[in-house]
Amino acid sequence: MLRIAFTASVCALALAAQTPPASKPNSLRFDINALDRSADPCVDFYQYACGTWMKNNPIPPDQSRWGRFSELQERNREVLHEILEAAAKPDAGRDQVTREIGDYYAACMDEKGIDARSIDALKPELDRIRDLKDKSQIAEEAAHLQRAGAGALFDFGSGQDFKDSTAVIAQADQGGLGLPERDYYLKDDQKSVELRRQYLVHVQRMFELMGEKTDVAKAHADTVMKIETALAKGSLDNVSRRDPEKVYHKMTRQELQALSPDFRWSQYLTASGAPEFQAINVAWPDFFKALNAEIQSASLDDWKTYLTWHAVHAESAFLPKQFAAETFDFYGKTLTGAKEQRVRWKRCVDFTDNELGEALGQKFVESTFGKEGKQRTLAMVDRLEKALGEDLQAVPWMTPATKQKAMQKLAAIRNKIGYPDHWRDYSSIAIKRDDPLGNSFRADQFEFQRQLNKIGKPVDRTEWAMSPPTVNAYYDPQMNDINFPAGILQPPFYDNDMDDAVNFGGIGMVIGHELTHGFDDEGRQFDASGNLKDWWTAEDAKEFDQREACVADEYSKFTVAGLNVNGKLTLGENTADNGGVRIALMALETALANKTRPQIGGFAPEQRFFLAFGQVWCGNSRDEAERLQVQTDPHSPARFRVNGVVQNMPEFQKAFSCKAGQPMTPANACHVW
Repeated sequence: MLRIAFTASVCALALAAQTPPASKPNSLRFDINALDRSADPCVDFYQYACGTWMKNNPIPPDQSRWGRFSELQERNREVLHEILEAAAKPDAGRDQVTREIGDYYAACMDEKGIDARSIDALKPELDRIRDLKDKSQIAEEAAHLQRAGAGALFDFGSGQDFKDSTAVIAQADQGGLGLPERDYYLKDDQKSVELRRQYLVHVQRMFELMGEKTDVAKAHADTVMKIETALAKGSLDNVSRRDPEKVYHKMTRQELQALSPDFRWSQYLTASGAPEFQAINVAWPDFFKALNAEIQSASLDDWKTYLTWHAVHAESAFLPKQFAAETFDFYGKTLTGAKEQRVRWKRCVDFTDNELGEALGQKFVESTFGKEGKQRTLAMVDRLEKALGEDLQAVPWMTPATKQKAMQKLAAIRNKIGYPDHWRDYSSIAIKRDDPLGNSFRADQFEFQRQLNKIGKPVDRTEWAMSPPTVNAYYDPQMNDINFPAGILQPPFYDNDMDDAVNFGGIGMVIGHELTHGFDDEGRQFDASGNLKDWWTAEDAKEFDQREACVADEYSKFTVAGLNVNGKLTLGENTADNGGVRIALMALETALANKTRPQIGGFAPEQRFFLAFGQVWCGNSRDEAERLQVQTDPHSPARFRVNGVVQNMPEFQKAFSCKAGQPMTPANACHVW
């Protein structure tokens, strides 16, 4: 699904409604024993809250990072594994959903069959590319590959019109790269140069696995790099993409064609399966100008090489094991630092979730989540919304006119908890136990077409952008809703056996984080209806920008793996972290009003609140993964998501009796919400 970069402010956060499995009754819960009591909370609170956990939880060899989120994801994966192993048994009595997920998983697990089919399984696709006679056919082939899941040339799909959130229009965006994002092709520091060299070696090896001789494969890798570098040069940088105005250029089909006259858009749109339309958002027009220039300059044979690479790259998981191993060697080892490839069943669980998420999600919800989970979560959301409303009314820098609009937006936020009201129907996908590659193609084609079918139709405000087992949550500024999948509604974020302080530090912080996204530097540009509209007075906008600049500058001083955090790239998430923790604490104080406030485990409620918040982010990460995160991820590394927040909170400094001048008590604290 194409979603322009800013349209879903997805955060790696969560909440809860169930207990861990009986075999591990306490493994995921808040744990006082995780603290490093030799550390000073006023010097490095993250180390204090997580130090012993980090010492006792080294990174598994098949992971690039390991934290509390990883633990929960692994637990969910084990639940899904049990579901899929049972579903894969060829019982004639299986219901449709069980058969779909079971047969998809069984086909994925058939490594012997996949190896026996060799690269021949992909031969029809490679033959299509080889048989191209003219560059005018590139458009049709690009559509064919995109429908099958390959990220060739650019991204195409549907989305809400930024300035009319009731309308769904076509969208075209930059893409077509094999490295994580454009700067990997353009930076000239030693590490970037070395990564490009390793990428070239990887692409060459993939061509060699297809049977090409070394010199030919090397030349083909050079060709791929040349074309992808040209596309990268035409792409918008990831910081600029956070500004919705910079990725909104509504055009007619004729205007799009004029941007790239050598690309046959009529043939592309017909082959893609897009319905008739007049309006399209071309996220970054300069990219399509660069694409046109490359179509002109690169030969047909060069384009065949590029398309072949993306076809093989996209489907390496369902090709013989040497293709999957080579892909892991670069994208796993080199880019993220993982030492071993994950076992096959874990990969197949994830593939099934990616392709048939709401089918698998039905079974996951049946096993793990009930109506009481929704009710508990909604009750917490209500408390946090009230706290945010109080915060909006109290901020001294916002004028009454803008406060009124902000309160209207807050009141309009929709809450989606656990799972969709209506499950997606995958029955039109032909799932075959002996055709894993074909299953992948057909599932991707289904999703690609499902997205295109939205063009010109009313917006479906009940739709989810994540599957129920996902350990994550998000706010969507165009929908103006917050979304919490069932997969994340569990300890350590919420636990019925824990006190309010711990639950508000976990689930409360998550809810507050998502709500605050509606008022971060991106979300604030959308009104209560989800339209890109300036509803701020000039005075308030100036005051907001000054406070946001403080946050950006603060986080840009943090360093990890030899790199500075990009305070502008991470600004929205950092704002949401700071605001989310603040309003969660406000909600806790309201809940504790007129109640006894006993110490538990030697800590007062406010201290347990901050410790619970800190422990959500306990984790270890490999240097490679941290470098990748700093360069591409809008979230700051875990240590700074914790320390960056508490050093801005006088409430934390009071709770732990910090003194002026200590690291967690800086002279200049930032405060937006």
